[in-house]
Amino acid sequence: MKSWRLPLLLVSVLLLATPAVAEPLDRTSLIAALCGGAGQMGEGASTLIATAVSGSAEERAWAAPLARAVLDRDLACDTSGAVLVQSGVDAVSRTPREAGEKARKPLASLKNRATFELADAALALRSAPDIAARAAALKTLERRPANVPEGLLEVAAASEPDAGLREQIDTLAQTAALNSSDPAARIRALSRVADTPSRRALTKVSALTKDPAYTANAEFRQAVDAATARIERGIAIGDVLATLYNGLSFASILFMAAIGLAIIFGLMGVINLAQGELIMIGAYVTWLVQQGLRYAAPSLLDWYLIIAIPVAFLVTAAIGIAIEAALLRHLYKRPLMSLLATWAVSLFLINLVRVIFGTQNMQFETPFYVSGGVPVIGDFIFTWNRMFAIGFAVVTLALTWAIVRKTPLGLNIRAVTQNRDMAACIGIPTRRVDMMAFGLGSGLAGLAGLALSPIYSVNPQMGQNFIIDSFMVVVLGGVGTIAGTVVAALGIGQINVLIEPLWGAVAAKVIVLLMIIAFLQWRPEGLFAVKGRRK
Repeated sequence: MKSWRLPLLLVSVLLLATPAVAEPLDRTSLIAALCGGAGQMGEGASTLIATAVSGSAEERAWAAPLARAVLDRDLACDTSGAVLVQSGVDAVSRTPREAGEKARKPLASLKNRATFELADAALALRSAPDIAARAAALKTLERRPANVPEGLLEVAAASEPDAGLREQIDTLAQTAALNSSDPAARIRALSRVADTPSRRALTKVSALTKDPAYTANAEFRQAVDAATARIERGIAIGDVLATLYNGLSFASILFMAAIGLAIIFGLMGVINLAQGELIMIGAYVTWLVQQGLRYAAPSLLDWYLIIAIPVAFLVTAAIGIAIEAALLRHLYKRPLMSLLATWAVSLFLINLVRVIFGTQNMQFETPFYVSGGVPVIGDFIFTWNRMFAIGFAVVTLALTWAIVRKTPLGLNIRAVTQNRDMAACIGIPTRRVDMMAFGLGSGLAGLAGLALSPIYSVNPQMGQNFIIDSFMVVVLGGVGTIAGTVVAALGIGQINVLIEPLWGAVAAKVIVLLMIIAFLQWRPEGLFAVKGRRK
């Protein structure tokens, strides 16, 4: 290579690598255009839009009030330039001055007015310090996505500090790109839209099949069809995951509602119709803990669900022990009377709560760890409140299993469940075991109420919604077995969630009930039977 070519090549590379410097805004000419005729005002509005896209922060801040001043007729033009009347400053220098005697206020035509409104929104989106003003500007731009200048939303999203508003800007950018005049830009936008499949994205892309370009441009048509197929596939996967997740969430609630009943029914054979009301008491105790923290320790209010765990368990366990000692202990040989007695307790608790708290739904704070969710795919959102219920059910299952399998109380419960007379003969205090087991089952019902409080409405009637489901789980799983309760809750929960979208909630209940009846005709002892009960 000749010696003179190397410096020339370096100079060329440097020139190419150096970014183009935007031409500084000619403020005087811009003000003159805004004070001119209709054509000049249109050019001035376009300059304001270009400033919003590529102007410096100082130029955007200077230009921001001009579009609104024209729209509101707040710009007074005179021989020295123009004045922003409301602010009382010169439009160019922003120094205080009065408008001349023969100043006139330019009136934007209908065509120019739309352009000035677009410029006003674009400048507010880029330069307004208040997030509410930027959000309002974005709403204005959303009404005419096809007119949004290219590049505006990309630079606005890059500089937007608020994550939520930045996501909205990105969504509008995709919509605007789909309506771009450049086919290549539209095809790139289709690919980006298909990356986040949802029913909203499918609506946007499906509308493009009516676009003239869909029939005239084969490449565009192919891109639309491919994006539609990707979005539909993502939605289908999301629907399957959402069904499984909702079914698992419903199963965890059924398990928590039924595990206490399984222990009581399995040990003593008592059909405790007040179990649903013990769930309701657990939810109300959680609300009382929340209110107590609100006044005594507001800084801990977000953690009331965690703090309420021992309180809800102990209060409902104490109520259960009191019911067993005062009422059920005398009715063990009379199952019909014990059934009626627990029904009476159920009605008593419902009306007692009505008198004390009223019949309205209780208001719960939503702590940060159970609010919101994470979008996964399609319309499936991994919600934290349902995940809290699932995680709580898993912990409850582990603790219940540990108590029943690893503690002396659990050993006594299993012995009494399998053969009460033999257990009494070897010295196990069966009456005390009954009382402790009833307290354990009632405490677990209270924990179920705590877990339900972030998801369901808490009122005096809430317990009756779970008592039938709880008995279905216990009977199907096998009376008194933890494994049976888990499997039955998972089965009923998933089947119920699968059927409900097809035939409705009531039909789903009936179908599940018929399936359980048919199953029990074949296996009356349930899925997992306790050995002592099969003899």
